[in-house]
Amino acid sequence: MTTPTVTARGAAPTAGAPAAARPRHRRRLAQWGFVAPAVLFMLLFFGYPLVRNVVMSFQHYTPKTFFTGEAPLNGFDNWSAVFQDALFGKALWHTLVFTAGSLLGQFCAGLALAVFFTRRFPLNGVLRSLILLPWLVPMVVSGIVWRRILDQDTGVLNSFLDTVGLDGHTPWLTSPHMALLSVILVNIWIGIPFNMVILYGGLQEVPRELYEAAALDGASGWRTFRSVTLPTLRPVITVVLVLGFMSTVKILDLILALTDGGPADATQTLGTLTYQNSFVRLDFGAGAVVGNVLILISAVFAVFYLRANRTEGK
Repeated sequence: MTTPTVTARGAAPTAGAPAAARPRHRRRLAQWGFVAPAVLFMLLFFGYPLVRNVVMSFQHYTPKTFFTGEAPLNGFDNWSAVFQDALFGKALWHTLVFTAGSLLGQFCAGLALAVFFTRRFPLNGVLRSLILLPWLVPMVVSGIVWRRILDQDTGVLNSFLDTVGLDGHTPWLTSPHMALLSVILVNIWIGIPFNMVILYGGLQEVPRELYEAAALDGASGWRTFRSVTLPTLRPVITVVLVLGFMSTVKILDLILALTDGGPADATQTLGTLTYQNSFVRLDFGAGAVVGNVLILISAVFAVFYLRANRTEGK
């Protein structure tokens, strides 16, 4: 007598398991195939230089190293020499002042222009396009042009001040007290278009119903801007400030074109100090140290940005 074999309803067939897992395996390979180029790019062009720069800051790295390949470790000698250098403290302070002044000026002027261009008037698009020109011109070219404009003796600005009866002999770039302010103003002029474009795009996404509700409640223009526009723009403002910080804190070419870090190191920043140590003094270890400090400052700012975004998301 044959005993029937009872199969549990919940038991999964084992023969079909490999076949069912095969599409999932292919999807996983396809996902990694799309991600792999980006990961490889980041490792080659960001990861390796970063690790190499950190290692170099602990080595006695000289021009001779390029021929012999010898770069003996010297511990924290490079770090100690950089931190004991009075110029490092000045460069750090100038970097903070330059970054804060540039961000504040670019953001305020860019937001004002973005609000202005939300109104409909003739040649609106043409004027917005023309304002983009300072941002499209290479920074070195802008620096050279502004160096000619701000020249104390032959500059256009001083000639204009002379014409209108004001002091036309202002040492914009040759006075230790004026040079940093002049560089900040030039950088503000360059960065205004970027801020305006991003903030203008954010203003287009503000629901019109909010403005209509504020008008029905009798809110003034300033009250509406403070209670409706700014809170709605907060994510866009965060992006603008973060991108502006990342591009401003490491600026090198503009300062080199305008003042070359002078006069009397009045416009020396961490970016120019890295250049001076590495390619003028040929002390690559010290240059790597200052570069690592710049990376650390950017990383700290990025952490605060990510935490702020996470808090807003919750």
